Parts: sequence; structure tokens; C-alpha cells
Amino acid sequence: MCPNCEDFARTVLLLGQLALYADMGGADLDFVEVVSTSLAVSLPEPPTGEES
Repeated sequence: MCPNCEDFARTVLLLGQLALYADMGGADLDFVEVVSTSLAVSLPEPPTGEES
């Protein structure tokens, strides 16, 4: 596996879980905004030509 593949996949998974949380009733949308922005900024470059 390429060096950034695991980090990329984990970060995308966290963004997806955060999106699901945001759709829940009573979700803290301030938390969602801060964390999603942080995760998006920390997202490594997508793996090139590698399948995970």
C-alpha cells in the first residue's frame, strides 16, 4: 500500500461519518463546521494509480 493511501482513506471515512452525524437531529453543527474544515485541510493528496 502506498504511504498516503491509509491516511487518505481514513480521512475520507471520517469526513463521511461527520456528514452522517451532521444529518442527525440535535447534531452540533458548530462542531461539524470546525472539524470538517480541519479534516478537509489535513486531507493528504489522493493516491495516484493505487487501489486500496
